[in-house]
Amino acid sequence: MDPTQDRTDPHPQAPPASEDPAALRGYYRQMALIRHFELRAAEMYTRAKIGGYCHLNLGEEATVVGLMAALRPTDYLFTTYRDHGYALARGADPGKVMAELFGRATGLSGGRGGSMHLFDAGLRMLGGYGIVGGQMPPATGAALAIAHRGEPGPDSEAVMCLLGDGTTNIGAFHESLNLAAVWHLPIVYVIVNNHLGMGTPVEAASGEPALYRRGCAYRIPGARVDGNDVIAVRDAAQTALEQARTEHRPRLLEAVSHRLRGHSVVDPARYRSAQETERLREQDPLPAFRALLVEDRILDQEAANRIDEECEQAVTAAVDFADASPPPDVATLFDHVYATEVANTHFGLPGDSPTGPGLFADRPGKE
Repeated sequence: MDPTQDRTDPHPQAPPASEDPAALRGYYRQMALIRHFELRAAEMYTRAKIGGYCHLNLGEEATVVGLMAALRPTDYLFTTYRDHGYALARGADPGKVMAELFGRATGLSGGRGGSMHLFDAGLRMLGGYGIVGGQMPPATGAALAIAHRGEPGPDSEAVMCLLGDGTTNIGAFHESLNLAAVWHLPIVYVIVNNHLGMGTPVEAASGEPALYRRGCAYRIPGARVDGNDVIAVRDAAQTALEQARTEHRPRLLEAVSHRLRGHSVVDPARYRSAQETERLREQDPLPAFRALLVEDRILDQEAANRIDEECEQAVTAAVDFADASPPPDVATLFDHVYATEVANTHFGLPGDSPTGPGLFADRPGKE
């Protein structure tokens, strides 16, 4: 493997002249939408509109948009709990995403999942997962289903499974990679390496801090890409997905980026010095990409400002939609417990007798 891939300080390059200007403007719009959405989500959390845990994609917008640009509509996506940006870039309605964060019935998961469990079957986004590494076994299972249904080839479906750098140290990572290699599965595992597993640096937690090499034990090819360069991320992901499709073999991709805030909204990130915080702000991918587009005359300042304003308005509308949406009806509390009805299942509230009212047959609205 090329040792130059071990560079960890990202330096996004100007887009090649062959790139479609409209697509580049679209990437900037998506990145700006994610930025405005996440900033407003942080505000709504401090105003107690959002409960539970809330993890933001601030600083990772180029990675998010590049990865989603590489996916086809027929591909399947499994994410970590840092999932808002992926849902937006995959095409989810911002109002429904914000409503889910608010715990409202109009949310992507009906208000049941909150920030960490965004799900949209139509977009083939099969969940954010709140447990570290919890997404890896089901994502591997989805790839197994694809392998059983059809042959490898350019039209094959594929799976993209996102994980953080901390996930590379847990059992599900190694078990999933081993099975994917043994069973020849069409899946790309993407490590979004923002250098910190909560507050622990990668170098202090991984015997091999070049995380794209962690698949070597399973003969899974790996590559590292500058996560601040949306075009580089897109191209690297497209290459990995194409190999997964045509060979039905897994791939490992590491996107190196930085999160600009703490691990979650409530994390003050005191483990960073003021100098480090300032250095990360200087590497912020959003203004860097904007500057590149303006320099190449793909955008001018007025057009870029207009995109920012439109994204801010879209997020304001999303907040208004979420605020006006109702919470889930208590009568639906036990909906979706099982995919199909199960006899003698108790649907009572805590404290109800399991042999009295509350059995499935006595459930309101059921015969």
